[in-house]
Amino acid sequence: MKGRCLGGGVQYEVDGPAFKFGFDHCSRCRKASGSAFMAELLCRPAHFRWISGEALVNVYEAPVRESPPGYRRIFCSVCGCNVPDLQADMVFIPAGSLDDDPGLRPEAHIFVGYKAPWFKITDGLPQFHRHPPR
Repeated sequence: MKGRCLGGGVQYEVDGPAFKFGFDHCSRCRKASGSAFMAELLCRPAHFRWISGEALVNVYEAPVRESPPGYRRIFCSVCGCNVPDLQADMVFIPAGSLDDDPGLRPEAHIFVGYKAPWFKITDGLPQFHRHPPR
């Protein structure tokens, strides 16, 4: 599957399966997405590669609230769009940046203890106050 930022300068590809897809309702994800939640997929770094625009990728790290690490947002420096966050053990992919169907559907709502009071969850997906049990 492929994806890109709004301006098209940052492009990426995932050649393996995503293993999680969920909706994160924490206040920082709401602010970063400008919506009621951040829709995000997870995949392994071995399956991810930048096609173009890696030099346009910037990182903003908000201060730590409760325990490290801080809150990271990865974005295109030209259009400001959220782009994948490539970390050592996983890649966080903003679902809205995908051009293709990931073949996976959302599995759960997380951090619903912090969700926007004006948003009502009406689907039947599992809901977790914070993270699901591991």
